[in-house]
Amino acid sequence: MPFRVLIADDLKFVRDAVREILENAGFLVAGEAENGYEAVRIYLKERPDIVILDITMPVMDGLKALEKIKRLDPHAKVIMCSALGQQEYIIRSIQLGARDFIVKPFKPERIVSAVTRACA
Repeated sequence: MPFRVLIADDLKFVRDAVREILENAGFLVAGEAENGYEAVRIYLKERPDIVILDITMPVMDGLKALEKIKRLDPHAKVIMCSALGQQEYIIRSIQLGARDFIVKPFKPERIVSAVTRACA
């Protein structure tokens, strides 16, 4: 059975691109969220194997969503995603329990390798 991934990014074209990359690599997209609040809600409902969370999102940012998801499920596997030049967010994400950090703009193989490693 393929690993199930939740994609959270406020930009639809980014979600679409990540979905296509993951599906072409054999993963199943368990849901999509456009903000951190939706990501937490969908996580609780779908219990995906992996979450890819953008940091900069409206309503609730990715760091707060990561914190909430890890509080609800300490074993949750979360990969953070954000733009270049946000070093402090990378450090904070790892402190909060993120498995990996993908820098935008990303290469498809970087997403696949991060998700594959997180699944191991």
